Amino acid sequence: MRKIIVCTFLTLDGVMQAPGGPDEDAESGFEHGGWQKPVSDDEVGAAISGWYEPSDAMLLGRKTYEIFASYWPTADPANPFTERMNSMDKYVASRTLTSLEWQNSTLLEGDVVDAVHRLKASEGGDINVVGSGDLAQTLMRHGLVDEFRLTIHPVIIGSGKRLFADGAIPTALEPVSVSTTKSGTVVGVYRPAGEPGYDSY
Repeated sequence: MRKIIVCTFLTLDGVMQAPGGPDEDAESGFEHGGWQKPVSDDEVGAAISGWYEPSDAMLLGRKTYEIFASYWPTADPANPFTERMNSMDKYVASRTLTSLEWQNSTLLEGDVVDAVHRLKASEGGDINVVGSGDLAQTLMRHGLVDEFRLTIHPVIIGSGKRLFADGAIPTALEPVSVSTTKSGTVVGVYRPAGEPGYDSY
């Protein structure tokens, strides 16, 4: 069974929108695009690189797919991620796209939950969900996420799309590994562990 792994960059207040650049995603008037690089370091880069080692595919929502597809096919080949991103299989969940130009991209057919169940049961390595907040929330609601790999950066944005938005299903998480980089970024890997417990002091 293939694992579905949500890989996301977050601010300390949980914002995931547009970490990569000022023009990445200005939806809803978001003005803080490109917040990640000033609070990142080489340890974060090494951790992210490691996240892709056991994975051979990405699962993307439409918006993240379009952002990636406009950048990676012509990205600097000296960047070690360029070959990796272009060569991986890309599975795309979209109600509006009818064709995909980026190499090794496949449009999921039918209901996305059913399609992801089929993906999990297929042959292959782990599948990373990158960005794609709406898709990630759908997968969480249906119990399809096997692991979260998060970088939580020391910056507060105050607005923007959040991975764990209102309506997220209460879930206990089992820490697999948690470390802090020299820039103060928390690199955490967690697995869902059923419903949270409740108690008092």
